[in-house]
Amino acid sequence: MTFQVGERVVYPNHGVAVVENISSRFFAGQQERFYLLKLPSNAMTVMVPFSHVGGLRLRKVTRNSELTRVVQFLSEGRTRRYSDWKDRFKENSDRMADGSLLAVAEVLKSLIEIQAANKILSFREKKMLDRARHMLITEMCTSRSMSETEAIGVFDKALQKAQLHFPEAM
Repeated sequence: MTFQVGERVVYPNHGVAVVENISSRFFAGQQERFYLLKLPSNAMTVMVPFSHVGGLRLRKVTRNSELTRVVQFLSEGRTRRYSDWKDRFKENSDRMADGSLLAVAEVLKSLIEIQAANKILSFREKKMLDRARHMLITEMCTSRSMSETEAIGVFDKALQKAQLHFPEAM
């Protein structure tokens, strides 16, 4: 998959980024091409070698049809949960690294369900919930050209159908 300068892409586990530059550098005796990505949410800059794009699951911003599936998923039933937090954390970490927005929504919903059952999330799970929340919001805002408040409203309305509420930021 190739991207152009100025294009918005999703860097899994971090969120929406902008391709600022495409450059070449010598690394380990070979010339390698890189994308220079800027993550606006935290002003971080990342260099991603072309050869690592697939492995990192760098992708284009989700289209409206996929966002509709994510919103529908959030509004329906319950997710499968592990009782052991270690197993749950491992599975959720794998989902976050997967890169798909639906996988991020699964993490968000499963952690919200745990909170709704009056169980306390570990510090790492709270951070993961906040990151999943941020990733859903930023991708919705980017894809549908809406404000953060509007995106939160869409997600909260969907979750209310499943008797859940969209979490506040940490």
